[in-house]
Amino acid sequence: MFGIIGPDGAGKTTLFRILTSLLIPDSGEATVLGLDVVKEFKKIRERIGYMPGKFSLYGDLTVDENLSFFASIFKANIKENYHLIEDIFKDIAPFGKRKARDLSGGMKQKLALSCALIHKPDILFLDEPTTGVDPVSRREFWQMLERLKKQGITIVVSTSYMDEALLCSRIALFKEGSILSYNTPKEMVSSFENTLLAVSGENMPELLKMLRKISIVKSAYSFGAQHHITVEREENKGESDKVENRENVGNGNNIEKTNREIKLQAVIANVTQQLQQMGASSFTIKEIEPTIEDCYLELSSVK
Repeated sequence: MFGIIGPDGAGKTTLFRILTSLLIPDSGEATVLGLDVVKEFKKIRERIGYMPGKFSLYGDLTVDENLSFFASIFKANIKENYHLIEDIFKDIAPFGKRKARDLSGGMKQKLALSCALIHKPDILFLDEPTTGVDPVSRREFWQMLERLKKQGITIVVSTSYMDEALLCSRIALFKEGSILSYNTPKEMVSSFENTLLAVSGENMPELLKMLRKISIVKSAYSFGAQHHITVEREENKGESDKVENRENVGNGNNIEKTNREIKLQAVIANVTQQLQQMGASSFTIKEIEPTIEDCYLELSSVK
């Protein structure tokens, strides 16, 4: 399961339309399953499933009619491939005679996924499938994707929800049509290059302005009820780093940990002092672990 992660306008939908042969690229080359998206688009369409971000099935057809129609396009046998969609389709099967336009958002999503799977594709492209869907349906949808992955179907999914990135095997952070970085979610977080601090206090808008004036603060941005700031790791280093280069003997690991804590406290004290000099009085600063969103903002050089 490969995730294309990025905000609205990053180019995710354009990328998906190129890879599914719905758009001809202005330049460059792209292949899917070893097939050129321009020269061999017919072969690609036979082997992929595509679920666009906007509900695109036929609203005037019933649930059953939509499924039969898409199966007939790919010359697929519904009975033979029903095991692929059984867990998904069972919830909407009782509404088989209902018009697709009259389904709820979650039900439309399940019908669209069933139609994209009925011909047993090698790769399934899902363009922001959970946008506008309630939290319960989102969770159920990702559980369905996990089961599909175990059946041997490669899934390429785009989303602007950073928490969904953690559910993918690998992810690519996408901005303005370019990949900033790609890796497993765990390795992506591990590669975070800076020290990340969370700051909270009174008059948060003014506090953010102050943080952005501090020289050692590389970036500062609002993050829910807190401000996240990054400080270059080099700012935390000093002569005590030489301990880390020695051979590990005795309690060397404890010494290294202690040195890091000392350097971290020095950075926090530095930021605290400068905020107080600018008039801030009531605030807290603490180190936190980065998230995928923090990684995205770091790579985007947000300041």
